[in-house]
Amino acid sequence: MTPEPAYLLHKRAYRETSALIELLTFRHGRVRAVARGVQRPGSRLRGVLQPFAPLHVTWSGSGDLKRMSLMESRGSAAMLVGEGLLCGLYANELLARLLPVELPVDDVFAFYGATLEALPKPDARASALRQLERALLEALDADPRFCGPEGEALDPQSRYVFDASSRGFVPGQPGIDGRTLKLLASGDWRSPGLAGPAKGVMRAALAPLLGTRPLRSRELMRQLAERRRAE
Repeated sequence: MTPEPAYLLHKRAYRETSALIELLTFRHGRVRAVARGVQRPGSRLRGVLQPFAPLHVTWSGSGDLKRMSLMESRGSAAMLVGEGLLCGLYANELLARLLPVELPVDDVFAFYGATLEALPKPDARASALRQLERALLEALDADPRFCGPEGEALDPQSRYVFDASSRGFVPGQPGIDGRTLKLLASGDWRSPGLAGPAKGVMRAALAPLLGTRPLRSRELMRQLAERRRAE
C-alpha cells in the first residue's frame, strides 16, 4: 500500500517488545494494529511512534487488527504542556472511543491536524476542539440539528435543551436561548460569548455515544482546575 498520513491515538505494551496501537489515518480512519519490536530497547521506532506526531504508515492484514509494516515521521510532534496537553489527550481519547474501525473520516483527520496546531495557543483551543467534535459527530451521523424535533424554527426568546432522540432542541430549563443556538448554527464559534454554549451543546450530543464510562482526560482536566483554584 502507499504510505498513508496518520497520527497515533493510543499505544499500550503487547507481549515483551511489541505494542498494540490505534491510529487515525487519512483514508482509512481509525486503524488498530500490532507494532512489532517498538518496545525493544534501542528501537528507532520508540521515538517515532509518539502521540501528536505526524506519521507515514503502512500495514498488512485483512482483519480488524493489522500488522504495521512502515512507521516513519513526517514532521515534528506538537509541543503540548499543561492544559494544552490535556486537551490533546481528550481529542485522542474521544476519537479512539467513538470512531468505528476503518470508517473513512477525512474531515475528522483534517480537523484533528488543525486542532494540534491550535492547542499550544490558549485562546484557540476551545474553538478548535468544538470544530473537531462537530466533525466527529457529523461523521457518526449524530451532529446536532439547530431546530425543534420536527425541524421547526427555534424562538430566539425561548430556552432549549438538546434532545438526543431527534438531535434537535426542545423547550427546557436552564437551557440555551434560541438566539444563541441560531448563532451556533451559523458555524462561527470563535466569539468568546459562544464558547460556553458551544461546549454545552457538544457535550450533550456526545453523551449518548460515550455512555456511562467517563473520559479519563476529562477527569484529569477537572483535577487540574481544582489545583489551580486551590493555588
